[in-house]
Amino acid sequence: MRPITAADLMNPEVLTVRDDLPVRELARFLVDNDITGAPVEAADGRLVGVVSVVDIANLASEAAPSAETTGDAAADEEDDAEGEDDEDGDDGVEAPSPFFSGGWSEDALAEDDLAQLGLGDDDLLVEDIMTPHVFSVSPETTVSGVASLMLKEHLHRVLVVDGGRPVGIISTSDLLGLLVDEP
Repeated sequence: MRPITAADLMNPEVLTVRDDLPVRELARFLVDNDITGAPVEAADGRLVGVVSVVDIANLASEAAPSAETTGDAAADEEDDAEGEDDEDGDDGVEAPSPFFSGGWSEDALAEDDLAQLGLGDDDLLVEDIMTPHVFSVSPETTVSGVASLMLKEHLHRVLVVDGGRPVGIISTSDLLGLLVDEP
């Protein structure tokens, strides 16, 4: 029996955004498509990074007043203890930096959430907030290799890349779907 590969499991409909897209339009794009992140392409189609609601939330939290200025003594502290590993993994896995990682919940943004974010500067672009690296796997990577990468790096999604172009995406939900016996 042949092992299940990334090509077998991936969703081939990859929605990408351009690096020169304004952040306000990115937020609208994510809401309209009911997604929490997307690979970022340059004008020539090269993958240049990834961006997610975590990046938007980080931007919004930087613009928000601190607990000291608001007098809120019960404000939560940020936990940035997550590390990076620049080594290539096994099974065709390339792991230069985080892809949709972070401790913030990545439930899809609701319409009301956008108004509360206060994204500020209209000139702020995706390239200004994106993670400038992509975790990716080849279509031939085994499901075990994909799951290992996602567990090791605390990833919610992994891009499937062939010839430098995105051909699919695999989420934690896709992996969990393998465990569910649906009629």
